[in-house]
Amino acid sequence: MNTDDDSMTDPALPTMPCSVVWCGGHAYVLEGFAGRARWMGMDERGRPEELTNADLVRRGWSRHRRAC
Repeated sequence: MNTDDDSMTDPALPTMPCSVVWCGGHAYVLEGFAGRARWMGMDERGRPEELTNADLVRRGWSRHRRAC
């Protein structure tokens, strides 16, 4: 059973719309539906940023703010 629920123990990104993950101290929200889902957040300058699943995996992500 996964009680910590972060990327180190659960490497699969969430797939439910409106899911939130953290990466580099920034929150990213899954928008859209299958086929055109995207992770939207803000970069370090406050500009909108779109990331793919591969981007999040490469950069390291977590379901908890404290982990990034």
